[in-house]
Amino acid sequence: MTQNLKIEAKFLLSASSLADAPQPSLSEVVFLGRSNVGKSSLLNALCDRKNLARISSEAGKTRMINYYEIKARRDQEQIALRFVDLPGFGYAKASKAERESWGENLSQFLRRRRSIRLFLRLIDSRHIDLPQDKVMSDFIRAATQPDQTSMAVYTKADKLNRRERDALLRLKPDALLLSSVSKEGLDKLWELIIEAIAGA
Repeated sequence: MTQNLKIEAKFLLSASSLADAPQPSLSEVVFLGRSNVGKSSLLNALCDRKNLARISSEAGKTRMINYYEIKARRDQEQIALRFVDLPGFGYAKASKAERESWGENLSQFLRRRRSIRLFLRLIDSRHIDLPQDKVMSDFIRAATQPDQTSMAVYTKADKLNRRERDALLRLKPDALLLSSVSKEGLDKLWELIIEAIAGA
């Protein structure tokens, strides 16, 4: 973890819509991506907790907007923020009605939640050109306001062999690759989160 950075984290609540969300009193970092891309795992890793966000082997298990309150302390500095775990999109087994409901909630949340400072678009590093990811990236690009930041984070990089990893970095030289066996990417991501929140 980033040098001297201490994290306190707790689950706050689950909301089914924007109307159920907590008051936008803190800056928020939103985690979004396809089902089973590793959002909950990343959230747990950033908070150095194993079970803060529930991890399931069943894709599409997260069907609510989950809020977590975070306090990040480093030396004499303290930053309070929220992590927001959105439902995974592209889950084939969900009913059409469920997918439409999730899509409407997601659209409202991303466009109206003015406390969002940073969008983290999680992409499986083994499958970087899927249509669902492109649609989401285009949507976030259009929805992002001047005081917000969006960045792509490539998960499961430890599942790439060296040739695949090199090919990804040639294609996207600034890509932030995250591996379950390395803390370097997590440290870099925390630096970017703190920068985004501090610049709010």
